[in-house]
Amino acid sequence: MLSESELQELLSFLRPETRPDVKAGATECVLGLSANRDGCLLLGSKPDLLQALLRLTSDPSIGIVKDVYYTFINLSAEETLHQVLVSALNLLPLLCINLLDPSFPFSDQICTILSNLSRDDRTCRQVYQVLQDKVGLSKLVELFCCEKFNPKATFHYIGPLLSNLSQLQEAREEILDRDRCVLQRLLPFTQFEASTIRRGGVIATLRNCCFDHSHHAWLLSDEVDLLPFLLLPLAGPEELSEEENEGLPVDLQYLPEDKQREPDSDLRRMLLETLLLLCATSRGRSVLKSRQVYALMREYHSWESTPQARSAAEKLIQILIGDEPQTGMDNLMEIPIPEEVEQKLREADAQEQEELERELNQD
Repeated sequence: MLSESELQELLSFLRPETRPDVKAGATECVLGLSANRDGCLLLGSKPDLLQALLRLTSDPSIGIVKDVYYTFINLSAEETLHQVLVSALNLLPLLCINLLDPSFPFSDQICTILSNLSRDDRTCRQVYQVLQDKVGLSKLVELFCCEKFNPKATFHYIGPLLSNLSQLQEAREEILDRDRCVLQRLLPFTQFEASTIRRGGVIATLRNCCFDHSHHAWLLSDEVDLLPFLLLPLAGPEELSEEENEGLPVDLQYLPEDKQREPDSDLRRMLLETLLLLCATSRGRSVLKSRQVYALMREYHSWESTPQARSAAEKLIQILIGDEPQTGMDNLMEIPIPEEVEQKLREADAQEQEELERELNQD
């Protein structure tokens, strides 16, 4: 770790007028410091050094700018520094301006920083507010969906950014606005083979949106037709009966023999959790039962080997084959859970997590 005098010397090299090779060596040193938590915390405690780095985001040397952006990626991964970067350094406006530049070479790094900064509740709200002011959520989705906006960027990390933002009620309301067609543009990316990050971000966003049960009927209607986009990644090549096939959504009927399921178990689990949320309302349960979702889940459950995903599939199957709740309890999201039951559920979840961690450690 650098001493105070060494840090001051390093700072003296992080000036726009410094000779390019010396400046490049200094930013490389800072990037190395940010590679571990202690180094990040040290840099985060030096506001003058952070300001110097911020100024170098407009340096003529592409290598220097690259080092700076990767340093901010590392710093933004440390949640204790979020307020330093957002409030003290005021990093967000610059990120948003450069994000809208169709020729900016580090837009993907900006998306990663924004995704990191939006992980915790307080900073997520600040990110959302600045994005609304400088970019707009609809424009953000447009960047995500438009391959040609910036040929130097993939914008994959807008996926997890949207997922984080959709934890906010106001962001969900905008995504679910029936006049804007925001959510519908995201649906095809549940099967985007080129990026697990993009698929995962979209699936998590859809799951968050399904916590708003008042939208379930619309989400399952022909206007959105959410169900096939959740089921296709879970469907395999198994043969179903003619009756079962004909009851499925059209896109899931008579799938080819080489049909592959979503390879990431965490994404499969999130898809199942989204289906479970849709089962919270009587309308949702009715649609899933009538569309032969049980037949797909029966085959999926036989195939699934990951404990958490398998457990989620079992819960879904139990709902699909079970009796309807008694009158007055048809919306499961509105049923109050007794405190002692909630405590037992938390303990069961904690035990399940410990068992999963033990299995992963054994592997």
